[in-house]
Amino acid sequence: MRFRPCIDIHNGQVKQIVGGSLKDRDDQAQENFVSAQDGGYYADLYRRHGIFGGHIILLNAASSPYYEATKAQAKLALSHFPGGLQIGGGITDTNAAEYLDAGASHVIVTSFVFQNGQIYRENLDKLVRAVGKEHVVLDVSCRKKDGRYYIVTDRWQKFTDVELTEEVFYDLKQYCDEFLIHAVDVEGKVNGIEEELAEMMGQLEGLTMTYAGGISSMEDLERLKKLGQGKLDFTVGSALDIFGGNMKFEDVIAFQSESVR
Repeated sequence: MRFRPCIDIHNGQVKQIVGGSLKDRDDQAQENFVSAQDGGYYADLYRRHGIFGGHIILLNAASSPYYEATKAQAKLALSHFPGGLQIGGGITDTNAAEYLDAGASHVIVTSFVFQNGQIYRENLDKLVRAVGKEHVVLDVSCRKKDGRYYIVTDRWQKFTDVELTEEVFYDLKQYCDEFLIHAVDVEGKVNGIEEELAEMMGQLEGLTMTYAGGISSMEDLERLKKLGQGKLDFTVGSALDIFGGNMKFEDVIAFQSESVR
C-alpha cells in the first residue's frame, strides 16, 4: 500500500472539495479547504519526502474562464517534481503528450474514453498510440446507483452505463498502466471509506489501483488495508493536516512505510 498524495486544483487554486458537489455551472463546488500555497509548494513537499505517483486533478472544464489559471497551477506543480506526479482533467490524445513533456509521469483519463455512456474504444486506441499504455491511468471513479457502482465522468457529474465490475477492470487493463478510483459518494466528506467498493477492488489480481475517498483516520487506513487485502494504494485529501484536517502527514507516510515492508 503506497500513499499517493493529491493536488486538486479548482478555479486556479489548490483546494479540497466535496466531490459530489462539483458543478460546471458558475464553477461551483463545496469547499473543505482552500490553500494559501500554490501547486509548486505541494509538489516540493511530496518530492522532498520521496512520495511518487501522486495525482494532480484539474477540476475546471476547458470552457471555464478559470481553466487557464488552473492549468498554469498544474504545470507549475509538474515543473517542481518532474516524473513524480500524474495529471488528469480534460486529457485527450491531442494534449496528453503536452503534459508528459511538462513533467507528468502519466496522464489520467476518464471522459475522453467514456462517452455517450459507453466505453469508446476508438479513443482508447488513439490515446495508447499517442503516448503508450505505460503512461496511461484510467480513472474509473464511480458512484452507486440502484445498488451497483457505475463509472462517472465529466468531473464526476455524469453517470455512464458502464458498471464497475471485475470484467471491466480486466478488459481495460490492456489500455493502461494503472487505475484510479474515487469513491465519489464519500469523496471529500471525511466520514469513512466506501467499504463495499474497497472490498471489491481487493479481490482483483495483477492490477495497480489507487483508492480515493472518505479516508478520515488511521483506523480507516487499517480498514482499507484489510478490505483491500493490502493491494490498494491510497489517497488522503481533506483529512490531512496539510489540507486543514486532523491526520498528520508524517503519520500517513509512516503507515505507508510499514505497509510496503
